[in-house]
Amino acid sequence: MNKKTENILELFQQINNIPRCSKKEENISNWLMKWAEEHELEAVSDEVKNVLIKVPATKGFENKPIIVIQGHMDMVCEKTPESSHDFSKDAIENIIDGDWLHANNTTLGADNGVALAFGLEIARDKNIPHPPLELLFTVDEETGLTGANALRNDFLEGKILLNFDSEEEGIFTIGCAGGRDTKIMLPLEYQDISDNESIYKIGVSGLMGGHSGGDITKHRGNANKLLVRTLQEIKEKYSFNIVDLSGGSAHNAIPRDSEATISFKSEHYEGIKEVIQKIEEIIKLEFSETEKTISIKLIKNDKNYNKSFTANTTEKVINLILALPHGTKEMSLEFDGVPETSCNLATLEIQNEKLIILSSQRSSKMSARDYLTKEIEAVAKLCKAEYKSGVGYSSWQPNINSKLLEHCKNVYKNKFGKDAIIEVVHGGLECGVIGAKYDGMDMISIGPTIRNPHSPQEKMYIPSLIKFWEFVCELLKSF
Repeated sequence: MNKKTENILELFQQINNIPRCSKKEENISNWLMKWAEEHELEAVSDEVKNVLIKVPATKGFENKPIIVIQGHMDMVCEKTPESSHDFSKDAIENIIDGDWLHANNTTLGADNGVALAFGLEIARDKNIPHPPLELLFTVDEETGLTGANALRNDFLEGKILLNFDSEEEGIFTIGCAGGRDTKIMLPLEYQDISDNESIYKIGVSGLMGGHSGGDITKHRGNANKLLVRTLQEIKEKYSFNIVDLSGGSAHNAIPRDSEATISFKSEHYEGIKEVIQKIEEIIKLEFSETEKTISIKLIKNDKNYNKSFTANTTEKVINLILALPHGTKEMSLEFDGVPETSCNLATLEIQNEKLIILSSQRSSKMSARDYLTKEIEAVAKLCKAEYKSGVGYSSWQPNINSKLLEHCKNVYKNKFGKDAIIEVVHGGLECGVIGAKYDGMDMISIGPTIRNPHSPQEKMYIPSLIKFWEFVCELLKSF
């Protein structure tokens, strides 16, 4: 490992020492401000804790255009069921395994802590020729692009933006999907659990999960949908009522785990167990190429319950979740292999005697995003559930005539002797929001290689760090 890679990883570990789940970025924001002060750099923080660090140009580049380097502070906080990690206080453990860096049964946070590490390393390395730089680090990208949406129109001066939130070295991203969330709230009716009923949990676990944009076409199971499919199979043979229900973790993560607590007559235990075993075998066969560790188990309940949903409510809950869509709805006609429109049935939880369901819709076409949202709202109406859809965020429409894109392509070809790949992505990027706020902003999204973001399997390819570093340095010098 060369010295520059060591420096970047050392900065990345410092960043990972600071808990920074979405909406809890105050400590990392304050750390960035202190870091800038220690390195005698001008820095400002706005009302939502976005940070802008200004790096003066090196000699001879003073009159060149300002370059904005941008990434987000927050990370998706996911862990395996066996992990005891506390995201509110524990540092993320960086583990080197050959050419890969991963964490200890949690998300790594390379999405997007690596952008912070690269930006800070560029700022402190006095040997890199570069124009004036604005390092823009935003909050809460993962749960709604809050930081980007809150940017003041006068916060940035630069008109050329390098977003460091892409996940494949050698690929230039020039467009992304827009998104919108819908929250469905179904009132629940309860009844007493009788003495002759048993209470058990049905747990769906062991799924890959992943990014609800980038991984939505990879035939990965949604634990919430598989759980309710299992409940429906049981319902066709045995009577039961739901007692409790929960699943998923975030709007932009495909659910890996989901569980329902149910009550039923004790004599039906063996029959229900057999139904679960059979549906588990069927689902394992359906996902045999992508989900190697699916588990659907009947587990003894360890909590005290005295009420369950009524039979009518149980039926309504199962039908509502079955009817809600999940997965890819349309593929792009302009870009092979890229979804145009999709949705993620993200989370289930019980709050104040209501079932709360969160669905996340994405599309490169805002009309398609909004139409899919109306379809989901219509399902809620049919079940007499309340619903609320957010305003959402805009897509980033690709500009194949971008001067920045052409410049980056030439620099990459001259540096490495091969062409970079140009793509659009189905995930959301802050470029769409920033571009709408700053008219004429020329943007591109780039980054080192990261696999399985938004899941505990997240890892970063260490050799890609130096190659990405060399490209960025060459690009900055070329301006």
